[in-house]
Amino acid sequence: MGAAEYVADELAEALQALGHQAVVHEHPQYDKIPQQDVYWLICTSTHGAGDLPDNIQPFIAALKESAPILADLKYGVIALGDRSYDTFCQAGHQIDQILTSLGAQRSAQLLEIDVKNAVSPEDQALEWLPTWLKSTL
Repeated sequence: MGAAEYVADELAEALQALGHQAVVHEHPQYDKIPQQDVYWLICTSTHGAGDLPDNIQPFIAALKESAPILADLKYGVIALGDRSYDTFCQAGHQIDQILTSLGAQRSAQLLEIDVKNAVSPEDQALEWLPTWLKSTL
């Protein structure tokens, strides 16, 4: 949603320019997201008091309910938030913890972006992308 969607779109374009296939899921559905032979790169903002955005809540709920073993999945998380709140990037950290608890392997350090102080959140994500790619591939 909003800045996170824009960051995801920019990353997808960059990945495609590098010859990778990338699909942005604005309203991800658990049963339609591949879990094998893919890498997940999740871009999310934090809403309210550290809450997940509405568009990703059903995906995370289904993921937690089905509790698959994701030992072969490599992923990355880009979390956007406002550092002036004590719940800064909490949604991204929550997703990271869920994926880790299911055995998925984080490929690079979770990227936190303070949207209030970042001139261009997508530029910060694009600077981080090569580190994630190097750790993932």
